Amino acid sequence: MSVLDPQHLISTFGVIGILAIIFVESGLLIGFFLPGDSLLFTAGLLVAGGTLLHLPLWLLCLLGAAAAIAGDQVGYAFGRRFGPALFRRPDSRLFKQENLTRAQAFFDRYGPRSIVLARFVPIVRTFTPIVAGAAGMHYRTFVLYNAIGGALWVGGVTTLGYFLGQVAFVRNHIEVILLGIVVVSVLPIAAELLRARLRARQSAGA
Repeated sequence: MSVLDPQHLISTFGVIGILAIIFVESGLLIGFFLPGDSLLFTAGLLVAGGTLLHLPLWLLCLLGAAAAIAGDQVGYAFGRRFGPALFRRPDSRLFKQENLTRAQAFFDRYGPRSIVLARFVPIVRTFTPIVAGAAGMHYRTFVLYNAIGGALWVGGVTTLGYFLGQVAFVRNHIEVILLGIVVVSVLPIAAELLRARLRARQSAGA
């Protein structure tokens, strides 16, 4: 649970931890379960409240966007190099073909725009740059959409947390808000585990 608790992560690792998690979740296969959205939102709340994070909002957004963009670049390069083999890789504890297939469908549907849109879809955002690399998306096109998507995602979610952190109700109930963020962070992972268990039962029944 501590891995999914944004406040715990920030209090333990600070800005470096935020940047590392955003980087890993953006383009490395093992990062799909990390709480990128809630981490950025919480970071904005804490900057507004002046607790744990003592740096300007613009600097946090700039550093976070750079980490997100760099993560996607690594994911693209990984997909370009190992993409075809990934689609033949068997499922494991940290890798499910279903996640790759979902990202493939997302990419096929939206094309280059998927690099921007996927930023706001948990799990899919981790696999989409890898799929883009495997599909041979033009590098300059990818870089452009990656930069736009990274800036919009980090800037938008962090700024939303920052301005809500200045609302009296949110400021006075910050602990409840942060608890709710943890719950929201856990939901996608819980949903994936439940779906996997249901599929396993169906396969056993068949």
